[in-house]
Amino acid sequence: MVEATGAAPATSSSPRTARQTGQAEVKGGFANSDFETFLKMLTTQIRNQDPLNPMEGSEFAVQLATFSGVEQQVQTNTLLREMLGTQAGGALARYGDWIGRQVRTTGPVHFGDAPIEMALTPRTGADDAILVAMDAAGRRVAEDRVGAGAGRVDWFGRDDAGNRLPAGIYSFTLESLRGGEVIGSTPVASYAVVEEVQSDADGISLILQGGVRATPDQIEGLAAR
Repeated sequence: MVEATGAAPATSSSPRTARQTGQAEVKGGFANSDFETFLKMLTTQIRNQDPLNPMEGSEFAVQLATFSGVEQQVQTNTLLREMLGTQAGGALARYGDWIGRQVRTTGPVHFGDAPIEMALTPRTGADDAILVAMDAAGRRVAEDRVGAGAGRVDWFGRDDAGNRLPAGIYSFTLESLRGGEVIGSTPVASYAVVEEVQSDADGISLILQGGVRATPDQIEGLAAR
């Protein structure tokens, strides 16, 4: 069942200081300690070499070049980790302002005690439209004829027999009709409040009411405070 609604209307350390500190740790921890170990091993190798078959200068050059390459790679990896950490922190700060605000998302949303507000936009040329609700398992659990007009509606979570559906996560599509034939099916944008912002290896996630996880590319709009 749907019902039409109104129209859509820390202080932190300097990045330069942090980077310099990280470089100092790398140079002190790797270049000094490991380079001294490398020189000791090389000296021992020279002392114990066969005097009748001494190591050639080119072999010394290869070993020094190899060590230098490894040292440079370690420093590069450390700087990359610092850069990624800075980017993730910046993204968290940027999206952190969304917490407590209502967003319009094309992803799944949680249905609980209150109806779900959504925006319907049938395809051009449609003369009717059907709002299709699907549960978390992807099963069609309700269909409502909503007409060909665009606008906001409230979904009250009723199946085709009028029975209230259980609380949970639902997703919605709008099937546009012309002459009784489906001419297109599009995701329906619903409105939900952002409760948390998380950052992990996959990027930024927005935790919406009911624990639903959404990605920034699923967000079509952000409501004013």
